[in-house]
Formats: sequence, structure tokens, C-alpha cells
Amino acid sequence: MAANGKYELKLGAATREAFGKALVELGKENPNVVVCDADLSKSTYTHWFGQEFPDRFFSCGIAESNMVSIGAGMSASGKIAFVASFAAFVMNKGFEQLRVTVAYPRVNLKVVGTHSGISIGEDGPSQMSVEDIGLACSLAGFTVICPSDEVSTFALVKAAAYFDGPVFIRVGRVKVASIYQPGHTFEIGKSIQLTDGNDVTIISHGLMVAEALKAVDVLAAEGIAARVIDMHTVKPIDRDAITKAAKDTGAIAVVEEHFVETGLGVRVAQVVAETHPCIMEFHGVGDCYAESGTPEQVLEKYHMNAAAVVETARRAVRRKSK
Repeated sequence: MAANGKYELKLGAATREAFGKALVELGKENPNVVVCDADLSKSTYTHWFGQEFPDRFFSCGIAESNMVSIGAGMSASGKIAFVASFAAFVMNKGFEQLRVTVAYPRVNLKVVGTHSGISIGEDGPSQMSVEDIGLACSLAGFTVICPSDEVSTFALVKAAAYFDGPVFIRVGRVKVASIYQPGHTFEIGKSIQLTDGNDVTIISHGLMVAEALKAVDVLAAEGIAARVIDMHTVKPIDRDAITKAAKDTGAIAVVEEHFVETGLGVRVAQVVAETHPCIMEFHGVGDCYAESGTPEQVLEKYHMNAAAVVETARRAVRRKSK
């Protein structure tokens, strides 16, 4: 058994695929579920819903702003509406409509951004969404979710459908490691502690959770016991888990596939500052846009891997020991 416990981390499906599967099941469960897409349905996997329920699927063309407003209107009319596009498009192009037609009236719209982060790879920086978490968190009343694997995505998409209020869900293009077993329970706003440790806490979400689990083994060989927390809900964030981690370990490392300046780390640091200040380190995308390349090349070049998680955790532990 590895130091990271029961997590074998075999390659599974992409989280965007799990989103598509969840939509189909929701469509079967509830006739009020409707879906809008911005001419990317085969990439977002909303086309599966469209094939099953063509009368509840609406292609809005390459017009994310219009799509958001259409979805908001459907939500205001009592439908459980999902709108989906690449995260860079739905959040950046649709931001004004998200603010005015969704956040301000607090309509029950579910917004899904696929192909998030730099792991989109070959499509390049114009389509790499590294600001979406920060933008989504800035929208009043929005719940913001970033699941880490197929099982968590499926469960959290279904939970979001029955959650009262606007939700942004961030999913990715590439296949990711399977962390959870089918049937695992997920609660919006409640993080999941995956490993225990008293030396440092690694807080992450999305595809970086698997890298954090890989890092646990390396750190353990160095005598560093790392706690790993999957912070799948960024807003509202699990303040209790963060505060407990700060008290128990005295050092927190946040790793994410997002701009460091506006992502998960900022929200974790706010809680730490307000409740129990401790040593903190941050790793994510720096103040630049990534280059085009295969997902593997891009993730390696910009250090979205276990090695970077290890180094970030080491820095936190070194600072704590001074």
C-alpha cells in the first residue's frame, strides 16, 4: 500500500465527459432540466443530452453572452437550466450577462466551463482559462465548484442541479486519474480530507489533487507527513477544514491550475488570516499566459505536476521549522 493510502490513481475519464453523463441522467430524472450550448456540444459533451432530449437542448451558436441570457431566462421561468462552453468563453465573453442577468437577480442558472486551465494544450492561450475561478468567485451569490475526477464531477453536477442558486462548475479536457470510488458522497461546500498528516497540509482541486496524492509518497520518504484536502467547492469554502489544518499542521501549501493571484489560494489565505495564521505557500500559473503544446508538454513546462507540489510543500515545512 502506498503512503497515500488507498488511492491507486489509475487514469479515468475526463471531467467534461462525466459532466455529459450526469446531464443525461438528470434529463431522465427531471423533465425541467434544459441545456444550452454555444456550438461546442461535441467538445463539452452536451451533445449526449441533445441526442436523448432534442426538445430540451438549445444550440445558441458561437454567442456565449446570448447563451447566458437565454439560460437565465429559462431559469427565471422555473427550468433547471445548464449553459456550457469552454471556460474561457463562457466566463470571459459572458461575464457581463452573468453579472446582470444571473448574479444580480440570483436566478437558478448552472454554468459549466469545460476545457479549463492550461491543460487544454494545443488550442493555446486564447482558449486557456486561468482566470475563471477568480471571476466566478467575484459574482455575488455564485457557488463555485472544481471537481477532481469523474466520480466527483458526476456527483457534484447532480448536486448542483438541485442546489438553489447560481453555480459555476469548472471541468477539464484531458483524462484525469480516478480518485474516488463510485457511490462516494459529496456535499457542496464541504471539502474532503484524503490523507492525514501533521507536518503540512496540501489543499488543491481539479486535476492537481491527483498530483498532490502522488507527492505524499515522496514527502513521506523524506519524513514529511502531508495532509491532502480536496477543496472541490471554492465558494462557499470549507472554513472549518482550513482552520483545522492550520492549527493541526501549522503549514499550508495550495496548488492549483489557475492564476495564483486570483484562485483557490487567495480564498484559503483569507480564511487562514481571519482564523489561525500559519505558514503558507502557493503554486499555480504565474503572471503570464502559457504556450501552446500537447497537454503533457504544457503541464510539464509550467510545473503542474507532483514534483512541483513536493517542492511547494517542502518550502512550507522549511519555513515552519525556522
